[in-house]
Amino acid sequence: MKLDKLTSVYFLGIGGIGMSALARYFLHMGLDVSGYDKTPTALTDQLESEGMKIHFDENPDLIPKNTELVIYTPAIPRDHKEFSYILKKKVRMMKRSEVLGKIASKYFTIAVAGTHGKTTTSALIAHILKSAGIPHIAFLGGISKNYNTNFLIETSGTTPPVCVVEADEFDRSFLRLSPDIAIITSADPDHLDIYNTHKEMLAAFGEFTGNIREGGSLIMKSGVKVKPSGSRDYNVFSYSLDPKKASIPTMSKEFTASGAIISGGLYHFDFCNANDVWKNLVLGLPGLFNLENAVAAVSSAFLAGLNRAQISAALKSYQGVVRRFDFQIRKRGMVFIDDYAHHPEELKACILAVKEMYPGKKITGIFQPHLYSRTRDLAAEFAESLDLLDEVILLDIYPAREKPVEGVSSELILEKLKTKQGKILKKTRLLGYLKTKKPAILLTLGAGDIDRMVKPIKRAFEK
Repeated sequence: MKLDKLTSVYFLGIGGIGMSALARYFLHMGLDVSGYDKTPTALTDQLESEGMKIHFDENPDLIPKNTELVIYTPAIPRDHKEFSYILKKKVRMMKRSEVLGKIASKYFTIAVAGTHGKTTTSALIAHILKSAGIPHIAFLGGISKNYNTNFLIETSGTTPPVCVVEADEFDRSFLRLSPDIAIITSADPDHLDIYNTHKEMLAAFGEFTGNIREGGSLIMKSGVKVKPSGSRDYNVFSYSLDPKKASIPTMSKEFTASGAIISGGLYHFDFCNANDVWKNLVLGLPGLFNLENAVAAVSSAFLAGLNRAQISAALKSYQGVVRRFDFQIRKRGMVFIDDYAHHPEELKACILAVKEMYPGKKITGIFQPHLYSRTRDLAAEFAESLDLLDEVILLDIYPAREKPVEGVSSELILEKLKTKQGKILKKTRLLGYLKTKKPAILLTLGAGDIDRMVKPIKRAFEK
């Protein structure tokens, strides 16, 4: 099917962050865009305001009759009424990853993979391109705070755009991509419901590197245990915050940040590559993990041909991504940060960044585990990361696409915590508890519907 010949497209799960970016792409291309999602959200409200028709009832009669292509997410259960109806009617169906792969195949593509760090990194790359006036198309896994969207496009009649995509390892989606520049930010154990073992997951990342186009580049964080593979000839680079680190002996070059200092709440650092040292770059975000992501983003922009002036200006003005170390309140006596962290390594990075910024302050964290399978597989690792907090509040597991698993609950994490300041609370009791305790430093953490608690908490403490 030729995507550029379509006039009408329907999305099953249109409110997902990856699906909505694709929906915005097709709307920009002038197609009729409609879809289903389970519940209305701020994002679906915005999509509707942009001209998309969205419903929230599982009702095949609401699918437009002129639909030519149905795009679906793996999160849609196979017994979903609309999914079953579409199969019966033999309307063309494609997974989100397949459609994204077809679009990206037409362009010079920068794909960012990793179990964490990919959204911030890809959003920064898109921001660098946009700030530099480089034609681009970007499909992001989060809402850019600079542009209030997860889809960016700026084309020119003469210069082909650079395509920036997140290479999602879930359901092996990233194997649909054949990038010119691939970044791997991390490959910690995750999605073991798909891969069974960490070894199998690492093998899939290796397979992803084999899809890099001839003459392209792989940029991989030092220490990530993915073995580059494939028969194509491509360049291999590593990146790190420590110039003394050696990643893989066969790597030809390493990008590093050196001399990093915090001044005015921002990181000042030197970017080092094999040819030059760019002195005193400034990143507009706190946190060492964000500095690390910035090194990856700058490296890809450097390899894509951008110069120091173009990259430096964008770095300083980058505001980050909604729900990634997202300050909600930042005033004397109260700091409230919301973060999407849902993997033990993400939690660890976020909490350590807060401890670095506010040494000696008591930190209270509210964590909503995401998925029964991830909680079961990584309960000990979650507890180890959360023990970095002074007080831990656990919410019930957000199931997302999964059905309950017997014996798996937030209690699994609670019983492994070493801190005595740990408890499980229902969301209905959370606000009252916080009003009583009045925490000095508060974090909300998780990828589920904990984001719906952010505004009520913010309103309560701004008063």
